[in-house]
Amino acid sequence: MSDFTPDAIRNIAFVGHGGSGKTTISEYLLYSAGEINRIGTIAEGNTTSDFNPNEIERQISIAASPLHFTWKNVKVNLLDTPGYSDFIGSVKASLHVVDTAIAVIKSAEGVEVGTESAWEYVQKQEIPAVIMVNKIDNEHSNFDNAVEMAKERLSHDVAVVSFPVTEGINFNSVIDVIKMKMFTVTDPKSKKATEADIPAEHLEKANQLREELIEKVAESTEDLMDKFFEEGTLSDEDLARGLKNAIIARTVIPLFAVSAQKGAGLFDFLDFTVEFLPAPNDRKNVVAKKADSDKELEIKCDPSAPASLLVFKSMSEAHVGELSVFKVYSGKLTAGMDLVNAERNKTERLGQLFILNGHNRKEVSSLQAGDIGAVVKLKDTHTNNTLSTKELSIILPHIEFPNPVIRGAVIPRSKGDEDKISSGLHTVHEEDPTLDVKFEPELSQTIISGQGELQLSLAVKLLKDRYNVEVDLEEPRIPYRETIRGVCESAEYKHKKQSGGRGQFGHVFLKLEPQPQGAGFEFVDAIVGGVIPGRFIPAVEKGLKEIMEKGILTGSRVVDVKVTLFDGNFHNVDSDEVSFKIAGSQAFKKGFLAANPVLLEPIYDLSIKVPEEFMGDVMGDISSRRGKISGMDSEGPFQIIKAKVPLADLYKYSTQLRSLTSGRGIHTREFSHYEPVPKDVESKVIAEYNKAKEEDA
Repeated sequence: MSDFTPDAIRNIAFVGHGGSGKTTISEYLLYSAGEINRIGTIAEGNTTSDFNPNEIERQISIAASPLHFTWKNVKVNLLDTPGYSDFIGSVKASLHVVDTAIAVIKSAEGVEVGTESAWEYVQKQEIPAVIMVNKIDNEHSNFDNAVEMAKERLSHDVAVVSFPVTEGINFNSVIDVIKMKMFTVTDPKSKKATEADIPAEHLEKANQLREELIEKVAESTEDLMDKFFEEGTLSDEDLARGLKNAIIARTVIPLFAVSAQKGAGLFDFLDFTVEFLPAPNDRKNVVAKKADSDKELEIKCDPSAPASLLVFKSMSEAHVGELSVFKVYSGKLTAGMDLVNAERNKTERLGQLFILNGHNRKEVSSLQAGDIGAVVKLKDTHTNNTLSTKELSIILPHIEFPNPVIRGAVIPRSKGDEDKISSGLHTVHEEDPTLDVKFEPELSQTIISGQGELQLSLAVKLLKDRYNVEVDLEEPRIPYRETIRGVCESAEYKHKKQSGGRGQFGHVFLKLEPQPQGAGFEFVDAIVGGVIPGRFIPAVEKGLKEIMEKGILTGSRVVDVKVTLFDGNFHNVDSDEVSFKIAGSQAFKKGFLAANPVLLEPIYDLSIKVPEEFMGDVMGDISSRRGKISGMDSEGPFQIIKAKVPLADLYKYSTQLRSLTSGRGIHTREFSHYEPVPKDVESKVIAEYNKAKEEDA
């Protein structure tokens, strides 16, 4: 395959709810373009994009698959993205690098929540978009209803480009309102559509939809609006030119009727893709930052400019290693080229360059600006990293990955597997950056967090399949905090130990007071008259810090306490730093327990998006989790519930929310603050902690 210049490249991503047919459409397009010689099916597990064993077993897409084909001398890079909300990170990464988003919706069900989630990002990133209404051959197909839903829930700028002649099992023809022709696919394997005149009974609808499209295009610029008012319509040339510009400006969202199973409508879509969808150099220039300053720089999609690329995906293969998938933003890449990773201050030499169809690699000698490719074995470059020439030395805009909404603790079944687990989870994170992996020292647990239960369970499965390590996924411990609400005027402890020869002696008096939330620990040295020599005072403070880290009530960190050392005693021979460290920590423990100690728990801000009919169930569930509703808002047919909920009651909440809302509810969460645990809950937590301590003893 020869080099393609930016104007001969189209970068598109299929997005949409699970089961809408993105993978099946991708398969048919690859077949129609001659890239594969047979059409695989999800049921048989032999599609080009869903090649991962877990994808084949579960019959869903888990990661975005890079695909490519040529149509009428234009290279189309296609990213087939997952529809399941656990893998929204793959969708966001794909949309970050493409020039058009293709939202695939089902004709019977219309717009579903997975499509709306992806569409929010399409809107935020201002990406040109197209809508495909798939499965017109379904017996419950309702194309007109799907169009209305798309206009209501996605964009009022939707304009029909093709519509079905008939719906249901006999569907095989669409009418194109730009070409004003009917296109029929009688045999899905024929790789062609037959062109014919529009039947008389459909001519009125075709003219009406064409008129609507022309009006929308005319509205996009004053020049075209003037022509439209003067002539009452637009010429074919003006329509074609205006439509492409309107798609780039996002004032028109073209909509197609298709069937992935029958191939009907897809040839029409392919022709439209190469003629009207934006090339990489049609989009506005990307603004990058110079690595050594805050200076911004526009990066033009130009093959003659200095080279730059962004890694947006990593794939790990057993016999190959890590494969970095990237988009070329500027310049021309060749194998053996040296580029700089300015964020890590490392130089990388590009090895062999590839273009991908799923896990099938095809080596190429070079790739130009706007293209998508892959390279093997970059040493220090990972997803979201930029590589550029040394003189350019830039950082391209990062992919905005979502914050985690679910967490679990990874518990090894066998001792000694910790290194394997760490290495394996690091690989999982490289492949899916939305899966966070962190060892929490205060919890003594490795915590993995992500977008859903399925994502976490697949990470655990990968450890077993790829690294032969078995682990359990359990509810993580809660990072409680301890503090005081009262004042202890005098907490005394005398550490005295005689064991023959030199002994140990340290005697201290402390005052404990609460601090405002977030003020932290304050130590005050109020010793006068040398009752404790100055050299021992840092040891007292050290003892305080150590016991505050370990905690008193539940082994949780103590926060926001002011401690004043105001009196004490020492022994000329037996006193040392260790004695005063012990005396300080034990005096603190006594004073803490006497100063109205309380347990604090982390509270999270939840933003929950649900269809109105599920509001009551969701709000009732929040109340059962000790949550407090803090606000409500509406967004189209959805309600946004804002709530504050204790982390202790959020375990597997994403799973419960999906269950309550038939998969249509989504949420985000973010740490808010700590607040006191209710006394009944506090007693239970303390009792569980003491019981666990006894069992470990």
